Amino acid sequence: MPELPEVEVVRRGLARWVAGRRVAGVEVLHPRPVRRHLAGTDDLVARLVGTRFVDAVRRGKYLWLTLDSGEALLAHLGMSGQMLLQPPTADVERHLRVRLRFDDGGRELRFVDQRMFGGVAVVPLVPTSDGLPAGTGGEGTPSEPVIPREVAHIARDPLDPHLDAAALTARVRARRTGVKRALLDQTLVSGVGNIYADEALWRARLHYARPTETLTRPALGRLLAAVRQVMLEALEHGGTSFDSLYIDVNGDSGYFDRSLAVYGQAGRPCPRCGSIVRRDAFMSRSSFTCPGCQPRPRRARW
Repeated sequence: MPELPEVEVVRRGLARWVAGRRVAGVEVLHPRPVRRHLAGTDDLVARLVGTRFVDAVRRGKYLWLTLDSGEALLAHLGMSGQMLLQPPTADVERHLRVRLRFDDGGRELRFVDQRMFGGVAVVPLVPTSDGLPAGTGGEGTPSEPVIPREVAHIARDPLDPHLDAAALTARVRARRTGVKRALLDQTLVSGVGNIYADEALWRARLHYARPTETLTRPALGRLLAAVRQVMLEALEHGGTSFDSLYIDVNGDSGYFDRSLAVYGQAGRPCPRCGSIVRRDAFMSRSSFTCPGCQPRPRRARW
């Protein structure tokens, strides 16, 4: 599934090309991608037509477009969701699910989703619990201090300037789990998935099964810095695209996969020490580590 950098790439495109435009028409071509809008398809269309998109905002992997009506269009990309900007005359994509036309007659916004695990819904906005901006909005500027109710329980992400690093460190150390499980817990810190967790742990020289209660504050600080660094580098490369499903609003793929040190590199030499990268089964997925740089702890938590 797309992680923070891939979603941020999409958000930036929406902020640039969609914010400020007014919706003239909405067409829902399949009911499943709007299933989260419980009032139904007709209500979703009625709430969107005539409204203006104000901003594109992201917290972790969650993305929404604020509306001048005081609500938001919340987009779940799922495993294969794409938000594409296409000319109204462009061929209809095979897996097109929802299309939005604008009153300026320019490129329309299309939600394309092959596997249909994603979707869109118009949802209410509520004040953030701390009164601070909800996440990243505009051209990288903080958003308004309102957030979709469905996202309010999600923690701030590593690139959020309002993330309380000291509080996060204390919460992680209080857990009794492996450090990678903690990184993937979206109620602790959001936006980190399997790829960037493995890459950050490699950079911090920590094994994924290292018990959180054994981590020192400097070690956790080093890990958080590594998470931020790897995500910023991924953003510079447009994110990580392993197939044609992870693309930006213009249909372009990212290429950070060429810079991965350990993720997906089982059997290849570690770029730092030369040891052979190994793959372990982890939470129905995989973990990739360097046995030289990331020795398995004697005491491990999975």
